[in-house]
Amino acid sequence: MSNPLLSGEFRIPFDQIDASHVEPAIEILLKQAKEKLEEIAAHPGPRTYESTLGQLDSFTEPLEYAMGIVRHLESVATTPALREAHNAVQGPVAEFYSGLSLHDGLWKVIKEYAATDEAKALTGAQARYLKKTVDSFIRNGAELDPAGKQKLQELDVELTRITTKFSEHVLDSTNEFEILVTDEAKLAGLPQSAIEAARESAEAKGKEGWRFTLQAPSYLAVMTYMDDAGIREQMFRAYNKRAAAEPYDNTTLIPEILRLRNEKAKLLGFSDFSDFILADRMAKNGATAQAFLETIRARTESFFAAENKDLSDFAGGRELPPWDVAYYAEKQRIALYDFDEEELRPYFPVEQVMSGMFDIFSRLFRIRVTEEQGVPAWDPEVKYYRVEDMDSGLLLGCFYADWFPRENKRGGAWMDSLIAGNPDAGRPHLGLICGNMTKPLEDKPALLTHNEVETIFHEFGHLLHHTLSRVQVRSLAGTQVAWDFVELPSQMFENWCWERESLDLFARHYQTGEPIPEELFGKMRRARNFRSAAFQMRQLGFGITDLILHRVYKAEIDGPVVEFARKLSQPFSVAELPEDYAMITSFTHLFASPVAYGSGYYSYKWAEVLDADAFTRFQKEGLFSATVGAAFRDCVLAKGDSNDPADLYRQFMGRDPDVTALFERAGLVAAA
Repeated sequence: MSNPLLSGEFRIPFDQIDASHVEPAIEILLKQAKEKLEEIAAHPGPRTYESTLGQLDSFTEPLEYAMGIVRHLESVATTPALREAHNAVQGPVAEFYSGLSLHDGLWKVIKEYAATDEAKALTGAQARYLKKTVDSFIRNGAELDPAGKQKLQELDVELTRITTKFSEHVLDSTNEFEILVTDEAKLAGLPQSAIEAARESAEAKGKEGWRFTLQAPSYLAVMTYMDDAGIREQMFRAYNKRAAAEPYDNTTLIPEILRLRNEKAKLLGFSDFSDFILADRMAKNGATAQAFLETIRARTESFFAAENKDLSDFAGGRELPPWDVAYYAEKQRIALYDFDEEELRPYFPVEQVMSGMFDIFSRLFRIRVTEEQGVPAWDPEVKYYRVEDMDSGLLLGCFYADWFPRENKRGGAWMDSLIAGNPDAGRPHLGLICGNMTKPLEDKPALLTHNEVETIFHEFGHLLHHTLSRVQVRSLAGTQVAWDFVELPSQMFENWCWERESLDLFARHYQTGEPIPEELFGKMRRARNFRSAAFQMRQLGFGITDLILHRVYKAEIDGPVVEFARKLSQPFSVAELPEDYAMITSFTHLFASPVAYGSGYYSYKWAEVLDADAFTRFQKEGLFSATVGAAFRDCVLAKGDSNDPADLYRQFMGRDPDVTALFERAGLVAAA
């Protein structure tokens, strides 16, 4: 038990975990899980919920605990040794999990239990778990012949290997690039915060000048503000060619991932990977998801065209290259609204944002969030928090927050669960939220952009979906819901970043304590929907490209995937994309794991329809209404996947979702 990955501790001993622990721990836990699997399959009866589904729900928990920690550390604190160990265990673990649905003895036990009177009398979450288990086993090959089962396992193991390699290539190619500026005149246009961050980045590397990288805060500052078009072009081309050439070449991995996914889908009786993946989601199939996106696209295109003409006119009537779009759009926004996003930074120090966010959702959901000191983590900047029910005092869960970029940490922002507990049985949840926000400078706290504030609220929405879960079936708890439903809480939470009443709780100048001046707030609100059609088209482009790649693309017919994806992306782009544009090779949302958001990127827009509509209830009944908050907590956050998501939504809103709120919020409605 000296191996910390075997401890099962709620307070994970991150300070004790080393790469050398990974392979021995996973070997032991895999052996134990396989032995337990055989025990369940060989159970002589009688068939009961506890001896079948109850055991199925819990027997892999120690393995999931350890693998969750390993995967997380590889994302936030990777080393060559940890990466090697992580890669070594990925295959055996993937083979084990893909083999569960293919285990004849286990499938026999589940079918026998499903035929009992007890099973037929199940209600609530247990009845749903039985139905989803039977459906999942069938969908994942339980009734394939032995050769088919063997083939399926081989496909799953290979998908795990190749998607892990994809993710590594993106991280390595991102970290490899830098631009070092030594001529201060070339910094013209950049806000002081970006200049200071670039100076500190250079100093950290022992270099003179100002260092710019492809990490989000650095890249976005250059593309939005830097006057030097040559550097903007360098950055744009580098960012959109990450992992597109040796030694980090994903151009050959993507067609192979697509081929393996579709081969798996066809083996399981589906026409393509999208139909396989979406069978148990709200959309149900790829055609429905694509039709949904095309419907939104049709209502957006005229607004998109008008926005693009306005931007071109503003830039002198010329056709803009893609590295000029964000730069001129920012100039246009300032001209139209006299609003500079950088003016808001002093009002968003990260600790204040977190404190205000806790205050808002404590009022709504009757919870108490407090920081706890001295808890070991993977980096000194990581914070640890407790979440308690305000009325009962019950500890619902704890979570880590890791907000700043590092070279040993992957890009983007995300939430993950480490332990899916059952607070009512004395087992709290454990989760984490991560991002790559603007770092603190030597003499200033971390001052965030408004977009970064929205990201923090977004990830906290996911976190509370996990932490406020009160589902007794572990496999249905928290965020383990249909992926086109999972973004509802996270995207809805972003709305509180736009309301005066809520902003006043946390948006205070870091030096004076003053709230955002009314004039600046008015500018911010007026500018909210600036180029909203362009943003919507960008999201639609990602979703449609994803679905077409998984539903239609065949390398032997459609040619190189980079060129094919670029042509798909072009109608959704403001500018003509260069021939070497290869964003698809770094699209980790789609290709960084065996499933990831493959065939599921539409979920963001699907959930955005839900979130815009659901927020109208808060707008009507009160931003801090404890009544509405309790309803959302009870109907959505607490329920996990214990009921059909469409039913949960109807319980909260009293009706089906209406797409109108999405277009009204974005200002994409024709003038009367």
